[in-house]
Amino acid sequence: MTQIGHKLISELHGPQDLVEYARLTDDSDFDFAMISDHYHPWLSDQGESPMVWNVIGAISQATDDLRLGTGVTCPTTRIHPAIIAQAAATAGTQLPGRFFLGVGTGENLSEHVLGDRWPEHDVRLEMLKEALDIVRTLWEGETTSYRGEYYTVENARIYTLPDERPPIPVAADGPKTARKAGEIGDGLIAVRPDENLIETFEDAGGADKPTYGEVAVCYREDEQDAIEQAHELWRHEGIPGELLWELPTPAHFEQATQAVSEDDIAELITCGSDPEEHVQTIQEYVDAGFDSVTVHQIGSNQAEFVEFYEEEVLPEVQ
Repeated sequence: MTQIGHKLISELHGPQDLVEYARLTDDSDFDFAMISDHYHPWLSDQGESPMVWNVIGAISQATDDLRLGTGVTCPTTRIHPAIIAQAAATAGTQLPGRFFLGVGTGENLSEHVLGDRWPEHDVRLEMLKEALDIVRTLWEGETTSYRGEYYTVENARIYTLPDERPPIPVAADGPKTARKAGEIGDGLIAVRPDENLIETFEDAGGADKPTYGEVAVCYREDEQDAIEQAHELWRHEGIPGELLWELPTPAHFEQATQAVSEDDIAELITCGSDPEEHVQTIQEYVDAGFDSVTVHQIGSNQAEFVEFYEEEVLPEVQ
C-alpha cells in the first residue's frame, strides 16, 4: 500500500505554524511528513525560512507517532557534514525510530551564503558521497579523524546517538544522481513521476529500498482562487531546466518568474477541489513505481487541505 506524506514547507511557514501542521499530520490519516531545509525562501513573498533543526526539536515534543524526514538537507556547503551528523543524530534521539535524513546536492540559493564557490554538479556529487561517509562514520560513536578531498574532521565524536541510526535517502532529478543515490543512499527522493529514475536507482544498488515522490498541489474550494494562490506563492515551479539549482537569490527567482503566468501554473500544479484530479496526480507517482508520495499543499489552509484529503483523496489512492 502506498504511503502518503504531508510536506511541511519552511519557505512558506514560520516555526510555530510548522509545529502545528506537524501535530495536525500526526493526528491525521497521513502516514508521515517531510520538512524542507532552506536558508532562503525561493521568493521573498514566501516570507519564511526558519532553521529546520530547531523546528524538528519542537516537532519531536509536539507529536507522538509522526515519522519525519528532511526533504532535503544539503550536508556539503552551508553546514559541514560533521555538524549535520550531530544534528541528525540528535533528531533521531528525539524521534526514536521515526526520523530519516533526506539529503541532496543542494541549491545555490541557500548554499552560497558563506561565500563558498558553487561547484558544478559532478563535484557536488563527489562532495555528497564524502559527506555521507563522514556522517555514517561519526554515527559509529568512535573518535574520528578524517582527511578527504573536500572535508577535514579532527578528533570528533558524537556522544548523543539514537539506538537506531536514521536512514539516508538521496534526492535525484536525473539519471546521474539517481545512480549515485542507488550507490550511497538508503532510498530515493524525486519531484517528478519518472519511472526511469527508479529503474536507474534500483540498478545501481537501490533495489528494495524506499522511494519517495514529492508533488505540490493547491486545494481551495474555488479553482481560480487556488490557481491565484499557487501562482502567488509557488510560481517558481514554472522555471525550466537547471535554474532552480543555479540561481543565487530570491531576487533572481523573482526576475526569472516574471514570465510565469497563472495559466502556466494551472498546467503544472493541480489546483482546486476536484478529488479525482488530486487522486490522479498522486496516482502518476504510484504508477511510476514510488512506494511513498509526499504532498505539499501550497498555502496556509493546511487544516482544510488535510480534511479534504482524509475524506476524499487518501481513501482512493491505490
